[in-house]
Amino acid sequence: MKPVIVNKIINQPVKKVWDAITEHSEMIQWFFDNIPDFKAEVGFKTWFVVASEERTFYHLWEVAEVVPNKIIKVEWTYPDYVKEPFLVTFELNSESENQTEVKVSAEGIEKFHHFDIPEFTRESCEGGWKYFTNRLKEYFE
Repeated sequence: MKPVIVNKIINQPVKKVWDAITEHSEMIQWFFDNIPDFKAEVGFKTWFVVASEERTFYHLWEVAEVVPNKIIKVEWTYPDYVKEPFLVTFELNSESENQTEVKVSAEGIEKFHHFDIPEFTRESCEGGWKYFTNRLKEYFE
């Protein structure tokens, strides 16, 4: 299955966008506000809980790859559902001095196909990443 891909242009230089997606103090302002800690270092792990109306989702993250100011890949695992992670990649490309393209790709959503859980559909994944990339853009406005 193809990865879910969402692109967004942010009117900020790459370095500022990189900091927003990798610095804990900034991430909690536009991403998940309950991330206990985050470091853009391969092997760094963190976990936290996100509750929806009907379910609780334990998020376990492990940083898999870092190319400063360019790419960060994080393995996301939902241990109550699937032991294998799916991979979320943030890729930054400079469009101009003060404009950055953010490309988010999520690979492995098909691992959840056998669950009858709305949050684990391709459409929900795509909608979630559109929501978060919009929040990232709004963070700078």
